[in-house]
Amino acid sequence: MRHFGHIAPEVRQRLFHQEPCAFTADSPARLLSAALGATLYSPATRPRLADDIVKQAGNGVVSMVLCLEDSIGDADVAAGEENLVRQFADLAARPGAEPPLLFIRVRAPEQIPDLVRRLGPAGRLLSGFVLPKFTEERGIPFLEALTAAESAGGRRLFAMPVLESPELLYRESRVETLEGIFRAVDKYRDRVLALRLGVTDFCSSYGLRRAPDMTAYDVQVVASVIADVVNMLGRADGTGFTVTGPVWEYFRASERMFKPQLRQSPFLQVQAAELRERLIAHAMDGLLREISLDQANGLLGKTCIHPSHVLPVHALSVVSHEEFSDAQDILRPERGGGGVLRSAYTNKMNEVKPHRAWAERTLLRAEAFGVAHEDVGFVELLAAGIPG
Repeated sequence: MRHFGHIAPEVRQRLFHQEPCAFTADSPARLLSAALGATLYSPATRPRLADDIVKQAGNGVVSMVLCLEDSIGDADVAAGEENLVRQFADLAARPGAEPPLLFIRVRAPEQIPDLVRRLGPAGRLLSGFVLPKFTEERGIPFLEALTAAESAGGRRLFAMPVLESPELLYRESRVETLEGIFRAVDKYRDRVLALRLGVTDFCSSYGLRRAPDMTAYDVQVVASVIADVVNMLGRADGTGFTVTGPVWEYFRASERMFKPQLRQSPFLQVQAAELRERLIAHAMDGLLREISLDQANGLLGKTCIHPSHVLPVHALSVVSHEEFSDAQDILRPERGGGGVLRSAYTNKMNEVKPHRAWAERTLLRAEAFGVAHEDVGFVELLAAGIPG
């Protein structure tokens, strides 16, 4: 799989200075954690889940979570598990099917080894588990269960803990909770692919819900948690983890609004202002601002609950030609001693030592999402990637 792999090769050549790399579920964890992109959630009870997975893979989705937790009722858990076993078997039997990275969100630790056993050979399609309401006390049993299931199944399994508990939100217990989370995930570092933020649960503790024209960063009590999570768990000194952006709750069938104009226009001739107006009119402006703020605050990737969110996340994750040029200049071997240099675009200062971690992160993102040509921006990437 690869980002933007659903569009024609000749179109990718026109869009990218450096195309996104190809990767598989067996690729190094460092690359997979950067390449998760828009992780699309789906209830595990969907009756045509295998078809949905194949469809979304064909539309550019590279990671999905099949949820047995908050997205389904308590009475539906057993049926959801049975459905997952059937749907994985269906997927495994399809010749040539290339599903995205698949994760199961469980409720209890004992579900992990039980599901791995029940999936049988079809478990080769499973990349790991999402662990809810993660703290040190509650999280260790999940990680132990995952380790045991991995040993029994003989296949690498990743964990993606969700940081969403009240202990993490409340100021008086936040630092202690974060310290405990770090101890837990550091002990199982090789199995922790990314940490996910559960902002909806944070808001619920105060009876809050952000409007579609507001981002998570406009809700100060939430923004303070994100800042502390990145501060303690997202450091660039080798101790940190990939932290993914929070879910965006609002959606419209915006792709249908774009398709008529895209068919009437030459390739990449869609006017930026008009497309932007359509995005704003369909409650997407808040999403675009939040994705940009995610990246500015050190988050990579995003939890998504609707397919219309996937392409904006991926288009804004592509590295610009200017960013790529700066990162390459900073990391040239002859710059190892430090110093300051003018950017190739002659519009900024690149200070080698302070900007080094940013440059390394940028080149990793470039490997996963590609580098746009100098004259290609978000609008062109979005227009080219809309399915159909």
